[in-house]
Amino acid sequence: MNYKVNERPMLSESITHQHGNDLPGAGKSVSILGVPLSFGQSMAGVDLGPGAIRVAGLARRIATLGYEVEDLGDLPIERPRAIPATGYKTKYLSEVHRACEHLASEIEKLADAGKLPITIGGDHSIAIGSLAGVVKSFRKRDERMGLIYFDAHADMNTPDTSPSGNIHGMPLAVLLGYGAPELVQLAGFAPKFDPKLCAHVGARDIDPGERELVRRLGLRFFTMREIDERGLAVCMDEAIAIAGQGSAGYAVTFDVDALDPGDAPGSGTLVRGGLSYREAHLAMEKIAEDGRMRSLEVVEINTALDVNNRTAELGVELILSALGKTIL
Repeated sequence: MNYKVNERPMLSESITHQHGNDLPGAGKSVSILGVPLSFGQSMAGVDLGPGAIRVAGLARRIATLGYEVEDLGDLPIERPRAIPATGYKTKYLSEVHRACEHLASEIEKLADAGKLPITIGGDHSIAIGSLAGVVKSFRKRDERMGLIYFDAHADMNTPDTSPSGNIHGMPLAVLLGYGAPELVQLAGFAPKFDPKLCAHVGARDIDPGERELVRRLGLRFFTMREIDERGLAVCMDEAIAIAGQGSAGYAVTFDVDALDPGDAPGSGTLVRGGLSYREAHLAMEKIAEDGRMRSLEVVEINTALDVNNRTAELGVELILSALGKTIL
């Protein structure tokens, strides 16, 4: 692969907004990297997610917040040469591993350069690479990172517990040191996160094997039941406090299936009863106010299932809220 961070495609531009120092992005740099990986799951259309987010004006709209914005285009993805046999426990393992290894290297470079990486997917298996990269960058400075993980699912399956063999249901387990050795050891170290510094927000569909691992690790899950009972604001304050214990701050990864399907129909893994439009914005606004987010990722936008690009538009809006856009 010849892709390099400093080699931008024709559609990539460096955009700077010139409206003074009172904007949230003044003096800060953001780098956008698309990862059109789709074979961590089984439905066509998620590989077009990065393009849909760009159509919704991501770079231009971030620039209005005062950030210097660089869109690096899409990471080249090697297409599978064969279809896995039925019952295979880790489908497309070698292809996902290669893509995530490359992605980790690129994100590490961006974080080393002081940029805020924004990764747009693609399915959630890309989190294995994007988060490994940013963690490795801060690890070189002897700093630890926390994690806030938004998802309707736990993503805590391993090859032994996964009902489907789809790797997009495994990234959080992998990042915590459980799963296929090739993925667990990505970037040369494991685990990537301490469970005590991780908060999962929005779960409402968890497999039995995942439930056992979550309990064993003591990982803090803010399920939709708890969010309904206690309110999103209180839960987010606690999630930020948990992830914020990391000396380097924390990473944020957002699967759009955490949202209610009424607001975000463009996902291949829809589960009724998710975060509302305003709850999701409140979560991102609280992260922006806290100021310790070190990387951001939005994944699983499936253009084949979306309606008038609504889910991609909402994905852009949530990124803007996480970067400091406010009502007033």
